[in-house]
Amino acid sequence: MLFVVVCVLFFLGVLAPAQAVQPDEILKDPALETRARHLSQELRCLVCQNQSIDDSNAELARDLRLLVRERLTAGDSDEAVLAFVEKRYGEFVLLRPRFSLHTLLLWLAPPLLLAGAGIMLLRRARGHGAQGATVGETPALTAEEQRRLDELLGKES
Repeated sequence: MLFVVVCVLFFLGVLAPAQAVQPDEILKDPALETRARHLSQELRCLVCQNQSIDDSNAELARDLRLLVRERLTAGDSDEAVLAFVEKRYGEFVLLRPRFSLHTLLLWLAPPLLLAGAGIMLLRRARGHGAQGATVGETPALTAEEQRRLDELLGKES
């Protein structure tokens, strides 16, 4: 039983998101720190690319976390901080890119693919497959096929 508890705790520790923020990065003002953590979760680590800078241990992520805190301490709004980082590193740094003409495919592809898959599944379930025959329906044999079948079964016509 103890082994199971240890395993569960281990996997919970592994699966929990790692917070890479170092103690020396944390701001003394709790309100600013909360804003910094929120903004850090909105920005992509440019080294890891699939993690926020809040979760990444990369040096560049640390630099970006410090930059966010520096801008907040200087009095910038959350939007101004995101705009500053985006201007410096490009839109790719945002984990949730803005909806615009050049990101249209990015935003519309998942629902379109899901709808297409749903339509295909419905068509298949209703029996409108590639051959057009419904499920469970056996197509009629041609006269030649019937003659050959009778021949194989040893029947005389």
